[in-house]
Amino acid sequence: MRIFLTAAFLLPTAVLANGGNDDAPPPKPAVSCDGAKVYDKKTKTCVDAQESSLESEQLYLAVRQLAYAGRYQDAQTVAQALPRDHAGRLTYMGFTHRKMGNVDLGMMFYEQAIAENPGNILARSYMGQGLVESGDVKGAMVQLRAIRAHGGEGTWSEASLRNAIATGTTYNY
Repeated sequence: MRIFLTAAFLLPTAVLANGGNDDAPPPKPAVSCDGAKVYDKKTKTCVDAQESSLESEQLYLAVRQLAYAGRYQDAQTVAQALPRDHAGRLTYMGFTHRKMGNVDLGMMFYEQAIAENPGNILARSYMGQGLVESGDVKGAMVQLRAIRAHGGEGTWSEASLRNAIATGTTYNY
């Protein structure tokens, strides 16, 4: 997997060209907060995401970091603080539900995310990986082709789904 992560970090322009997806796994947080709290750099404290005045991108980074740490419920709580039209909100609601075993609900969130932004290659990759887990390799191939059609060739989203299709193993963090 090291090759895939390196390739994703070398392609920031490709990532931005695909709907602004933060394609590669997020960096580990400098400060870890308990529960669904987010570290506020300005106040240097952990704050409640629902009641904070944190900017969307700081909340989104926290959602991603919590999800990648396996703290799915906390990630969902923070995701609820994102604006309703933020592409990451639906993508990570799908991701966290799928990882918690609510596959159908996760797929519904992915479908919504893709309906709102067909170029959301991260949602397509996660959806494709879920399809691989369910044994629907044909459906995963549809998502892989769509990722490529939206300029996502060479990104982490494309590489991780391609690897999942080839090996039957999805990416775990």
